[in-house]
Amino acid sequence: MSLPDLETHLDAAALAELVPDGGWAREGETITKSFRCKGWKDAIAFVGRIAKAADEVNHHPDIHVEGYRNVRIVTTTHATKRLSDADVALARLIDAAFEV
Repeated sequence: MSLPDLETHLDAAALAELVPDGGWAREGETITKSFRCKGWKDAIAFVGRIAKAADEVNHHPDIHVEGYRNVRIVTTTHATKRLSDADVALARLIDAAFEV
């Protein structure tokens, strides 16, 4: 099974735009970001928007709801165990979903 180019390539310049200026942090072969929502319902609605965006691009992050209103995202390309353009693209979609 061959992977799409999006999952096998990493544009370092695009990643640099997210880390740290976009609030994302690189931790080894993952990027992570925490979002603070107004409350529980807003956090869960945000998780729903993340899930929809992730399904649309077929790239799924780890999602953690912590302290009832904090949502922490960790993403990597599971098939290669490395960061890829798919993670950068998903991070941008997640940022856009938070601004809704």
